[in-house]
Amino acid sequence: MACTALTKGRGLDCNRISGGVKNIYFGVYDQFTAPITTTGIVEASGEITDIEMASNVLYRYTTPLGVASLSETITGSTENGTIFYTPTVNVVLNRLTKEDQNQIKLLGQTKVVIFAELNATLANGHNVIVGLGITNGMELNAGTIDSGAAFGDRNGYTLTFDGLENKPFAMVADYTTVPFDNSAFNFGSGNPVTS
Repeated sequence: MACTALTKGRGLDCNRISGGVKNIYFGVYDQFTAPITTTGIVEASGEITDIEMASNVLYRYTTPLGVASLSETITGSTENGTIFYTPTVNVVLNRLTKEDQNQIKLLGQTKVVIFAELNATLANGHNVIVGLGITNGMELNAGTIDSGAAFGDRNGYTLTFDGLENKPFAMVADYTTVPFDNSAFNFGSGNPVTS
């Protein structure tokens, strides 16, 4: 089998961008419906072009400015001829509550697909949204619950989700008015996002 050849180069981008994550959307892994790949998500050339869910719910978590992040580690082995990707999402939530305690317990028991709405924008002003764990899912594998010590300390949660994928995370196709309103996406009826 021949190796795939590169198809284009990349110059220096003269645009300024913003880092960070605005919103995190959790979808329960087994509620994405087959037969579209293993999770009901179609990705082509690095873009998610279709999402099919049994329910109409993505759970949105709005994060404080400047604290949530995502990264993806690329691990290759020349000797073995392998490469894989480890996506990681860090979520920080302020204030300890019994409701959050219960939801975090459920997140710890559930495999999820994570969509991250970034502060970076497209040319039309819409926020960039990326999908992580679209093949194998993401799991809550680390975190802390902190009270803080001094009056000015943060009181809340730090959650770390990670996964293991055979290709890098994909960008979600641009939306029309609000995230996930794409006509190709099927979330059942109503608004697909619940806060």
